[in-house]
Amino acid sequence: MKEVNKSHLLPYARRDDFKVARATELSGKDRKFFRFLEIMPGVAAWATIIGIILASMYAPFFAAYFIIAFSIYWVLKTIFLSIHVRYNWRRLKHHMELDWEVMIERFKHEYEPIHHLVIFPFYKEPEEVLDGTLQGLVESKYDLSKLIVVLAAEERAGQEAEELAEKMGAKYAEKFGGFLVTVHPDDIEGEIGGKGSNTHWALHEVHNKIISPRGIKHKDILVSIFDVDTVIYPDYFNCLIWHFMTAENPYKSAFQPVPLFTNNLWEATALARVMAMSSTFWQMIMQERPDKAATFSSHSVSYQALYEIGYGQPNVVSEDSRIYWNLLVANNGYFDVVSLSYPIAMDATTATSLWGTIKNIYRQHRRWTYGVENWCYLVYHFTKNKAIPLRRRWSIALQQGEGYWSLVTNPIMLFILGWAPIFLGTREFHETVLSYELPLMVRNLLIVAMLGLVVSSVISLSLTPPRPEGHSRFKYLVMALQWIMVPMTMIVFSAIPGLDAQTRLMFGRYMGFWVTPKRQRKE
Repeated sequence: MKEVNKSHLLPYARRDDFKVARATELSGKDRKFFRFLEIMPGVAAWATIIGIILASMYAPFFAAYFIIAFSIYWVLKTIFLSIHVRYNWRRLKHHMELDWEVMIERFKHEYEPIHHLVIFPFYKEPEEVLDGTLQGLVESKYDLSKLIVVLAAEERAGQEAEELAEKMGAKYAEKFGGFLVTVHPDDIEGEIGGKGSNTHWALHEVHNKIISPRGIKHKDILVSIFDVDTVIYPDYFNCLIWHFMTAENPYKSAFQPVPLFTNNLWEATALARVMAMSSTFWQMIMQERPDKAATFSSHSVSYQALYEIGYGQPNVVSEDSRIYWNLLVANNGYFDVVSLSYPIAMDATTATSLWGTIKNIYRQHRRWTYGVENWCYLVYHFTKNKAIPLRRRWSIALQQGEGYWSLVTNPIMLFILGWAPIFLGTREFHETVLSYELPLMVRNLLIVAMLGLVVSSVISLSLTPPRPEGHSRFKYLVMALQWIMVPMTMIVFSAIPGLDAQTRLMFGRYMGFWVTPKRQRKE
């Protein structure tokens, strides 16, 4: 791992444990405390599930009333979240109609010196994916001479990946103000092979080979770290500049677009489409609640901010959000997420077969939900960095902890354990009216909650790309009706992989970075 000159770092970022990822990297009391934090999420999830089962067996009346109360809570939560999706959908559509080129004219002198450093870490993605991604940059409504593009290849991907990057360079390099191919070495001690470590290496390389030689000021660079399948909408950089210029603290903010997993939506299965749009909807909700958000997947941030923390963290799985948490901790709690409410297009997770698609979606969501490792990181540093306001520390720790807990437990409690008192309850419970009414009440409440799927169906269709040739109009009906799968997908692709990830962390079976396979796109 390359050493960073610590004199350039923020005071708290100079700590040896600033980028701790696992308990095994610490010693003494710190190691024991961090290990305790790793155990906590899994214990909380399993205790909740087992507790409901035991209550259904030995205290069925309590369990029944709890389940009814929880179902009412779920209906209210569904309404609340549906309102956020609807508001952000309207904002998203509005932002897509604005002429951002005209809007940023008044900032012309201020943003003229700014360069955009765009980093695409990639592994073994096909040429069509890289080509489509770079072509999207070329077609953007922005001065391409201000774009510095980095294709960050992995040595472990073999010579073919490096040759592909060089081929893309030969085709596109002259179109941009700068173009660099980097190759992240394999087996660097202390690193986890994946997007985070690759990006970390690429930032060092571009600093040494382009930024320093050209004398570009750090405050004049905006870094966009994109998944390699990210195809930007034409006004992305104009929209980003407007939000950067109007943000209250632009150098202490991360800028988050809305990921639309629509590049291959027409070729994807119904299951893949539901999971893709569900992920989009969650990010749309977070756009309306930036105080509770973190960076996800593709995002942008000031280069100066990254330089002050020694770039990214090469030893974690959930690298996208960890960058934000690094920035927040190092800046004593004062770092924001600015919602762009402007889209970028990405790929839905697919495979050559249905079973392959199921496995890929499960693995991807297990990797995402392994982001619970960030909760351990945050709580650990919240006990160390007392410069962060106490209220902010408690607020973030509780919000993030509740989020990972509810992700795992809520779907299971709703769709499985709601029936537990009926099958496991005592004879006395079965002789009551409550025993008869419980499943009916839960069913009716869930039907009300499921009405939110109508909103999801309408919004998803409005965000679907135009129908390509060779696809029947009948598929629109399939896309509308596919949302009936949501109860199943919540359990199989949210709760179970989340429980899997938290259980692995609980037992110290640390995960590595799993690269989501990308398929060739059809024209």
